[in-house]
Amino acid sequence: MKFSLGPLQYCWDKAAVEDFYREVAVSPIPLVYLGETVCSKRRKLRWQDYFDLADMLRSAGKEVVFSTLALIQSDAEIQELRKQLTNSSVTLEVNDMGALALAVEQQLPFVCGPGINNYNLTSLQKMANWGMQRFVMPVDLSQKWLAPIITSQPSFEIEVLGYGYLPLAHSARCFTARHHGLNKDNCDTICSRYPKGLLTQTMEHQELLRINGVQTQSAACCDLRSEIQQMRTMGVDWFRVSPDSINSIGLVTALIKGEESDDVPSIRCNGYWHDAPGMRYL
Repeated sequence: MKFSLGPLQYCWDKAAVEDFYREVAVSPIPLVYLGETVCSKRRKLRWQDYFDLADMLRSAGKEVVFSTLALIQSDAEIQELRKQLTNSSVTLEVNDMGALALAVEQQLPFVCGPGINNYNLTSLQKMANWGMQRFVMPVDLSQKWLAPIITSQPSFEIEVLGYGYLPLAHSARCFTARHHGLNKDNCDTICSRYPKGLLTQTMEHQELLRINGVQTQSAACCDLRSEIQQMRTMGVDWFRVSPDSINSIGLVTALIKGEESDDVPSIRCNGYWHDAPGMRYL
C-alpha cells in the first residue's frame, strides 16, 4: 500500500499554497492531488497556477491528479473546466457527475473521488469501462462494505481517506459567509480567515462540525493509522492524507518511512470505517 496527499480543501493565500507544494516536491510523497474542490469563488490560484505547480511536482517525480469541484453549479463552471482540459493530457479526480461526463466525453483517464456517492460494485464496473483507474471510497462507508469490492478483484485501484477532516456535505449556500452576515455573491472570500475551517459546537459545548465555506466537514480528524496493517491485508492500494497544514507533509513522510508521527489530533474519529457512527473513535 502506498500513501497519497489529497487536494487542499481550504482557502489559503497563493504564497502559502506555493510554499506548501514546494515542500511536497522535495518529500517522498508519490501521488499528489491538485485543484479547488470546494468553491469556484476561491480564486487565489488560477488554472495556470495549478498547471505550473503540476509541472514542478512532475519534475520532482510525482504523479499528479487534478481534482474537480464537488459541486458544479453552473454552465460557466463546466465550460471553464472543459476549456482548461482541451488538448491537455491529464488525469482527473472527478467529484461531480458533470465532471465525470466531461472526462468520458474527452476520453480522459479519471479517478472517482469521494465527492461522488458511489455505493455499489455495478456502478464501479461501469465507470471502469469508461476509463476509471482508481476509486476513492466515500468517507461514510466501512471496511465491511469495502471487503467484497476488493475480493471481486476489480480492474481499478482502491484509495481510502485515512487521515484528515472528513468532507461530509456541500451546499449551494455558503455557511461561513452567512455566519458573518454576508451573502454568497459578496462573500469577500471570508473563508480565507479560517485555514482549517470554522469549528462549531453544540449548546453543550461538544465539538460537532467544521464549516468550510459551502462545505461541511467533521469536527474530529479521521485517523485510521492504526488500521494500516488491516488495509494492507485487505488489498487497499492507497492511503490518503487530507492536508490541513504544512505538518501534513511530515505525517505522510513518516507513514512512507514506517515511522511514528507526533501528530495526534485533539479529537479523533474512525467510526465509519468500523461501521459505527462516524463521529466515534473506537
